[in-house]
Amino acid sequence: MPETPPTDPAYLTVKELAALLRLKDRKVYDLAASGAVPCSRATGKLLFPAAEIRDWIERAKSGGSAEPALTQTALPPIVLGSHDPLLDWAIRQSGCGLATFYDGSSDGLDRFVRGEGIAAGLHIRDARTGDWNVPAVLTRAADRNAVLVSFAVRQRGLVFRPDSKRPASLADLTGMRLVPRQPGSGTDTLFAELAERQGLDMSQLTLTDVARTEDDAVEAVRRGDADVAFGLQAAASSYGLDFSPVIDERFALLVDRKAWFDPPFQTLLAFWRSDTFHARAASCGGYDVTAAGLVVWNA
Repeated sequence: MPETPPTDPAYLTVKELAALLRLKDRKVYDLAASGAVPCSRATGKLLFPAAEIRDWIERAKSGGSAEPALTQTALPPIVLGSHDPLLDWAIRQSGCGLATFYDGSSDGLDRFVRGEGIAAGLHIRDARTGDWNVPAVLTRAADRNAVLVSFAVRQRGLVFRPDSKRPASLADLTGMRLVPRQPGSGTDTLFAELAERQGLDMSQLTLTDVARTEDDAVEAVRRGDADVAFGLQAAASSYGLDFSPVIDERFALLVDRKAWFDPPFQTLLAFWRSDTFHARAASCGGYDVTAAGLVVWNA
């Protein structure tokens, strides 16, 4: 025979808390997302500690604050992770007030898990499945109260000067000076994977100084410090350089769920829907932003 559910459970489900508070389920989810009520995701579902919920209700009944006993520390309003020229421009142009710290997808994901920012820009391809970003998030940040939102599909390839050798693929880079990206970045990892697949012997390349952003990599080619960069079409166009496409990649932002509802990120999301943003993306070239703002993974 099935066990009878305990009459005084240690944890409440969404429906149980909704019934207790006489609210709709959606409102309970909103309360949890905003940090207004204490909750746990230990089982992959939202659970609410009954004792803390009772304390929360008692404080409100007695005229005090219904603030939960375990309040979430506010995260720094910083966008971490991989650099994208269009995203960087949108953050400034939207007036959302968010700061940025770009040092690659892997670094951004680690910092996000440590609570050093509200979002991390990612373009991490899973070599086994070919999927973008979701496998990395499931492996390293599945327990975070976060969502993964699409930003753009970007065209990545070889950036070079019009008067130089014109490589058509990674296999053509032998003997050239390449701008490397920081180890662990999405670009560095992707380049290593594709180079092996296309038969490029990395020992036959001359590596210049590491570039930590898309603009820095392409600028090194423009200055003549390197022959080629594994960069974005948009960056190549802005610096007047030639471009040979290699792969379309998916760039997304992993966003803290509470920060998602706060004014800074909502301002940025609204700007992504604007004609100004879409016109800028079209003028840059190499971007498809039709899915910008679409949630692709939800914790």
